[in-house]
Amino acid sequence: MSRSQLDRPAIPAGLGADDTGCHVLHVDMDAFFASCELRTRPALQGRPVIVGSDAPRSVVLAATYEARRFGVHSAMPMSRARRLCPQAVLIEPTRGLYRAVSEEVMAILGEVTDRIEPLSLDEAFLDVAPAVRRMGRPAEIGRHIRERVRAEQGITCSVGVAATKHVAKLAGAHAKPDGLLVVPTARVLDFLHPLPVSVLWGVGERTGQSLERLGLRTVGDLARAPVETLRHSLGAALGSHLHELAWGRDPRPVEPHRLDKSIGAEETFARDLSDPVAVRAELLRLSERVASRLRRQRVVTRTVALKIRFADFTTVNRSRTLTEATDVAKDLYATAAALYDAMGIGGRRVRLVGVRAESLGPAGQQDRQLAFDEPAIGWREAEVVADEAAVRFGPDAVRPAALLRAPDRTSAAGRHPSGREPDGH
Repeated sequence: MSRSQLDRPAIPAGLGADDTGCHVLHVDMDAFFASCELRTRPALQGRPVIVGSDAPRSVVLAATYEARRFGVHSAMPMSRARRLCPQAVLIEPTRGLYRAVSEEVMAILGEVTDRIEPLSLDEAFLDVAPAVRRMGRPAEIGRHIRERVRAEQGITCSVGVAATKHVAKLAGAHAKPDGLLVVPTARVLDFLHPLPVSVLWGVGERTGQSLERLGLRTVGDLARAPVETLRHSLGAALGSHLHELAWGRDPRPVEPHRLDKSIGAEETFARDLSDPVAVRAELLRLSERVASRLRRQRVVTRTVALKIRFADFTTVNRSRTLTEATDVAKDLYATAAALYDAMGIGGRRVRLVGVRAESLGPAGQQDRQLAFDEPAIGWREAEVVADEAAVRFGPDAVRPAALLRAPDRTSAAGRHPSGREPDGH
């Protein structure tokens, strides 16, 4: 991903107009570690910045695109990086920051679809086929993700949209930084064939040298080569594999993790909130979202965590373990609201709130006893009906009365976090 955009073949004209059947998204944070550090150092935006230690034999952890233009890249010896770009600002890495931001980004992706395959802290594949009816076409979903990541986390990401994982990842690389590229199914070969063979998954240094000896420099060259020649030179398995990729064929599905470690939702407000009533209303809305995802993934939680970020970016986290596992929003909200009230923050300005379900387990293992005056058909059944209504009519089809006057959550880009334009109702 560190290769300069100037080194890439030009994108074919008209590419990206049709996303029909392109249900695979590759989401990749731009200069992730460096971008996380710059959130609290706005004066360094636009300048060459290197993240890493200045100790002997240290290496570059990350570099901004401004530093990459001088040839700096991750894993490079720091001494060489400083020679290439002596004017770069060096930032020591912040322990725990990158994983924390990654978890928040993955939570945003988890609200789009439960078909997520993380590749690292800063990138993931998504299969958005189940979300199209609810959120719009794949390209619209990609734009929604980019807007939310920017608004809520203060960093940017690039998104590739295609019918296969391999092409989506290449599209995301071409979209960097801070872009989105759709590769229509009918234009896959127009996109792939001008690219150097080095972009193909499975082509390392040795394989690249073998292809170079065969005179195969572009993906198109490789595609037109006899498959038997590739098998003889590279081995049967690798030769066949590269031949398939060169023709845009990649049968690998997006493979989500079997069980998330936690499920959460959070919101960054367009304007800081100081009214506790408004904050509690947002906690209720987030609890509804988290509980819905728990039920959709057929898991329950025993621990509820609350996150509050204030206007000065200081962040407080609190959690409480429940006596019984649950997937009911009413239970999550009661716990989150109690944690919030116990903080005693008064009218302090709040920038972000989050609710997270932790200590997850498969649904059906909880042994829940009804209270003396609780009806057999109760809150959970009502919320399941609301889930079904949301699938058919949208996420706002059924809402608690307390949310009819929810706080202003319109992002700086002027869009509602659902990805739809505010309708004025």
